[in-house]
Amino acid sequence: MEGKPRAENNSRAEEMKAFLESREGVKELVDAGITEIPSFFIHPAETFSPDDASLAAQLLVPEIDLQGFERERRREIVDAIRDAAQSWGLFRIVNHRVPIPATENMIDAIRHFHEQPQEVKKAWYSRNGSGQTVYDVNNKNWKAAAWRDTVAFEFPDGEINEQAIPRVCRLKTDDSLNLSVNATSEYMKYILQLKETLSELLSEALGLRTDYLASIQSMTAALLACHYHPPCPQPELTLGASSHTDAAFLTIVLEENIGGLQVLHQNQWVDVPNRHGYLTVIIGDLLQIVSNDKLKSATHRVLAGRVGPRISTACFFSPPPALQEKPYGPAEELVTAENPPIYKRTIPNQYLSYFMSNGKDGRLVLPHFKIS
Repeated sequence: MEGKPRAENNSRAEEMKAFLESREGVKELVDAGITEIPSFFIHPAETFSPDDASLAAQLLVPEIDLQGFERERRREIVDAIRDAAQSWGLFRIVNHRVPIPATENMIDAIRHFHEQPQEVKKAWYSRNGSGQTVYDVNNKNWKAAAWRDTVAFEFPDGEINEQAIPRVCRLKTDDSLNLSVNATSEYMKYILQLKETLSELLSEALGLRTDYLASIQSMTAALLACHYHPPCPQPELTLGASSHTDAAFLTIVLEENIGGLQVLHQNQWVDVPNRHGYLTVIIGDLLQIVSNDKLKSATHRVLAGRVGPRISTACFFSPPPALQEKPYGPAEELVTAENPPIYKRTIPNQYLSYFMSNGKDGRLVLPHFKIS
């Protein structure tokens, strides 16, 4: 009886290996007209165990209006962020000063990249975990592959590098102005400004000085992952992203008008409603460590769907390369005799390495780094 599961696992692994070596994407499978998904995309049945839909429907993801954060509403907004980050680890924001045209151009840029001929996209293919990654870097330790294609742009020192961005993701013609704009750079310019604002508000939410998170360079490096989820013929068997937390300090997510993002709250999978003009903020594992559990990272996933493509981009913020070997631990100001440190001082590179091997399919990584 033990031989059969092992043979099945070997077969799935060989199928995935062949798929990755082909440098084809999920979109190409759909374009080929498949009606059944390959076995290595199929998740275990328990992944889709029924939830209490009536309870989940009553749980509403926090939404925070940032209008007035500089002056009259700052304390109110800080309190709202603290509450959301403590209880959900995720919240939606509006009036964030990222212009709607910039978000729409970014979505179009992602679409244009993924809808190019496959031979053009192959030039950007990489599986080394750095630089540009066209396809989801599926790991042999994961139970199943994600139903999506991904291209990622890395800005290690927080400076926008035009050469790291494919040309098709740079240019966007604005007919109203009769000119072309750099869609990705323009979007990132506003996202980097928003990150600075959130860094201040989160520092204050922790009761720390306003520049605390900036002073430890917790969010200097940026990785922009641009996802393309084609329509799936069997969405009940797979996921666009399996259950996970983020191995970063903070993530800012932009989605098009197709939902699918869910967050785990009170042991229920709750839909994160996609509302035009809103962005989603997700607390990462490293921020939970520095906050000494005052803020919680969010366990989340993305459903596959029959309708598509679903297009989104997630910007992950982490320490810069020069500090990837520096240990981060609970902020000293948050540690007292009554509230001792919960986590070991943790090196980001070591955390990421452990996360890549163990941080998917709902497996939590943070407990491994707790003080015994």
